[in-house]
Amino acid sequence: MRRKTTSKTTYTLPIGPIHPAFKEPVMFEFEIDGEKIVDVDVSLGQVHRGIEWAGMQRNPIQILYLAERICGICSFSHPIAFARAVENAANIEVPERAEYLRVIHGELERIASHILWAGVAAHEIGFDSVLYLTWRMREKVLDLTEYLTGNRVTKAMITIGGVRRDITKDNIPKIRETLEYYKKNFEKLRHVFLDDKTIKLRSKNCGILTFEDALKLCAVGPTARASGVKKDVRVDQAYAAYGDLDIKHITPDILTGEINGDVYDRIVVRLLEVKQSIDLIEQCIDKMPSGDIVSEPKIPKLLSAIKKNAGEGIGRHEAPRGEVIHYVKLDGENEKPYTWKARAPTYNNILPWIPMLKGEQIADIPIVAASTDPCISCTNRVLIINKKHRKIMSREQLHRLSVEKTRRLMKTHHIIGGGTI
Repeated sequence: MRRKTTSKTTYTLPIGPIHPAFKEPVMFEFEIDGEKIVDVDVSLGQVHRGIEWAGMQRNPIQILYLAERICGICSFSHPIAFARAVENAANIEVPERAEYLRVIHGELERIASHILWAGVAAHEIGFDSVLYLTWRMREKVLDLTEYLTGNRVTKAMITIGGVRRDITKDNIPKIRETLEYYKKNFEKLRHVFLDDKTIKLRSKNCGILTFEDALKLCAVGPTARASGVKKDVRVDQAYAAYGDLDIKHITPDILTGEINGDVYDRIVVRLLEVKQSIDLIEQCIDKMPSGDIVSEPKIPKLLSAIKKNAGEGIGRHEAPRGEVIHYVKLDGENEKPYTWKARAPTYNNILPWIPMLKGEQIADIPIVAASTDPCISCTNRVLIINKKHRKIMSREQLHRLSVEKTRRLMKTHHIIGGGTI
């Protein structure tokens, strides 16, 4: 479609919802002048899994395993935020040792996530040899995660009131070995991403998000910190064991002496945070106290205590992509929560795409969008659009429509015994 303006002709370029440059469904509509992006519109709604609704049919312990599956990369971040929300609502104390263990696993997830992102970013600019290098390096932290938890992705470490597995003295040498590996290879990672001419050309002065826009649009995580916004839940409202540790906001000027808020700065922040995570894990190992790892090991007794509490709780956690928030409401009568809401960091980092993409070239769209490390499946909400009227569907309405659709399909396809005839 062509649009005429006073001085030039622009065209509308739709990209998505399925596109090889994006790993999840998302719809962009760009107004372009030649190769230059003049305006951007983002449309979500292509993915919805109903996890919150499914969770409200379960008890809090069962919900932990659903929360893990909101995002595979953040499979520790969501359950810890949910657990903290329930703990706040039900006044459950977490043992000190468990708080240290939570920090260790959270920082291992940050290392894995940031190195994975570095490989994806390299792939988006066509530098697949760097993708292979970074993902090979990432295997070490996944191997350590499997060693400590039994799995590489969904770790099932969190429980209400603590953690499910301890780290013993016998585990410490393996942890230190992995941390030493990343210390030795950090310079290689830094050199590849920050000194390579190709990466510099594609990332410097590209996808700029100013300090003002990052603040105004409520950006979070490395996206905000790369623009100079010192926002980090671990520092601002220290939780778990972070209050006992030496930790500070990571901004690009620590390494480069300046803040531009471009893709390059977002690379710098993530690389520095990998180094910071190594240091935080070492601090935890050195300072971790002895004691219990969970406040109440008997699950029936724990659920009974939660059921008796009426109240609201918010759990916040600084996930690799930024602040994740879970909200829980308990009614004091039922085992199931009255309400559960999750807000992933990508929800905050979608609007910043617009100023970041305006003025850039079409070829820069994949790396600019990827520079915020988006997770679309974590973000989507159900929205019904009827002509010019919009409304959010309630749980009852959504359930009724689902039942009606299922009945129509059964009638149309003559579904019998799980098959069709």
